Amino acid sequence: MIRVSNGAMIPVRRVLLLVVLGAFTALPTFASAQGPTTVAPDETVAPKAVAVPYDDKLTRLSEVLGSVHYLRTLCKAESGEEWRVRMQQLLDSEAKDEPARKEKLTAAFNRGYRAFASVYTDCTPAAIMAEERYRNEGATLATEITSRFGN
Repeated sequence: MIRVSNGAMIPVRRVLLLVVLGAFTALPTFASAQGPTTVAPDETVAPKAVAVPYDDKLTRLSEVLGSVHYLRTLCKAESGEEWRVRMQQLLDSEAKDEPARKEKLTAAFNRGYRAFASVYTDCTPAAIMAEERYRNEGATLATEITSRFGN
């Protein structure tokens, strides 16, 4: 549990570690196509979102997931990892009942996806290198979030 600025106690979900860190480990090389391209936010009415101290890092992690999803799809990765599915799991565990937060994380994922879609139309050595660097950044972010804020 962590205390946020308004005094409320918020549990940091261990699911974050399992969902995200697991997504960044031991990925095979490129070879086959991936699935859908963007994440759509759920339209549910819920209580006001509570800001948590790791939201900035979580937003960046969402953007990294979108970038990696695009690059691995572009280069036809054989990993079987569905980055969009991983993002949905992250949304379900971190912002299930907070539509504003869910929308913010979804927008970050889509922003990361579109940033590379506007630059890379073919799988190039630079795209492969960018994907590897973003995967490493994502693993670092997931580790930092869970080690600092995990319960």
